[in-house]
Amino acid sequence: MSFLNVLLIGWQYLRAFSLLYLCLIVGNFTSAHLPFSLPGSIIGLLLLFCLLAFQIIPTHWVKPGCNLLMKNMTLLFLPIGVGVMEYYPQLSQQVFPIALSCIISTVIVMITVAYSSHYIHRERIIIGSDQTEPSKQEDNKKC
Repeated sequence: MSFLNVLLIGWQYLRAFSLLYLCLIVGNFTSAHLPFSLPGSIIGLLLLFCLLAFQIIPTHWVKPGCNLLMKNMTLLFLPIGVGVMEYYPQLSQQVFPIALSCIISTVIVMITVAYSSHYIHRERIIIGSDQTEPSKQEDNKKC
């Protein structure tokens, strides 16, 4: 590997992490000036999504940094798991309410997704077509 290739790879990682960090800084700045509470990291991710979706920045600019972060994601979540274990005595006393809230919220999400999917994928009548409702078509075929 030549020195030029090393510089090129280094530049790609520097550019990727700089863009990711810039979106985070802008998100934190925006969050500090909003009248309501919204995490700056979420705003930064939305900003990055908009920049990529509207093709303001090309995806290959941030791809090396994202791939590196995705490969090491388990290491990034390790401190959070250790932090949760610090509160083990409090969590063990509240196992039933935590489990119940997890089950109820999961059921609510499943019901919401089911109804949303059913609503989105329902049969629609095309405006301006000669077709009648699907149930009437089936009744007409039986006669």
